[in-house]
Amino acid sequence: MNLLALHLFLTYKFKLMELTFILAGLLITMQPAKSQPAHEGEEPKSTKTELPSIQQSSFQKGERLEYDVSYGWIDAGEAIIEISNEKKTIAGRDVMHVIGKGNSRGTFNWFFKVRDTYETYLDSDGIFPWIFVRDIEEGNFKMKQYYTFNQFKKTVKTDKGKEHQVPVGVQDMISAFYYARTFDYSNAQPNQVYEMSVFLDNELWPLRIRYLRKERIEIDNGTYDCMVFVPVVQEGRIFKKEEDMMVWVTDDENKIPVLAKAKILVGSVTMELRNYSGLANPVAKVD
Repeated sequence: MNLLALHLFLTYKFKLMELTFILAGLLITMQPAKSQPAHEGEEPKSTKTELPSIQQSSFQKGERLEYDVSYGWIDAGEAIIEISNEKKTIAGRDVMHVIGKGNSRGTFNWFFKVRDTYETYLDSDGIFPWIFVRDIEEGNFKMKQYYTFNQFKKTVKTDKGKEHQVPVGVQDMISAFYYARTFDYSNAQPNQVYEMSVFLDNELWPLRIRYLRKERIEIDNGTYDCMVFVPVVQEGRIFKKEEDMMVWVTDDENKIPVLAKAKILVGSVTMELRNYSGLANPVAKVD
């Protein structure tokens, strides 16, 4: 819960800024979906699909979240994710245009420059994506992806022309951040697990997060009442145990990440909320 989010399999240097968005969206926990693999060329059983509808008040157009990212003691970069105020429709439905940017800075720019942009066009009523764009530049590595989601037909078409079968309401790595914020955590019990399906890199993945407890934390930006989450991990992934990554999310209707800490293969990464604006609700900040 990231929040800003912020590719999913990271090494301590070559995937630094993507970790930023993963942390923000709580997406670092993804694992291949064995029960729901993507299949190419498979026709949907029906084109008359009832799309999900979600009543939510956790975010709105105009919201902007800014994060500082550090690798150990090094000021490594920043991540900014915001919902544009623009008016746009897709398939006759109102959508929210979300833009996430991750940039290296300071010392990291000297030896590994990062300029990453992620976009999703999020259905305002159902909180699922119609279009996902990924444009990353990390050192000498560059990659672009463009996914078109047909939620009516339950398919995703990639920029390579391949079509994959997916469940209705499937998420991308950025939309999942907002979808997770629609969950009702008011009666969450310790160790309760929340799950969703996400399509990324031509595969369907399950995202699982575990609620731990409530906790008051202090960061440079202030003191916040938070909920604490950890990923549900498998042996052999980046994190050896769930406690190797922890995310603190405001205990209010906004449910924005304020702090994330991750022990990775070499060292540790911290993401901390620097600034916010355009929130839909009062934030759980202690004066």
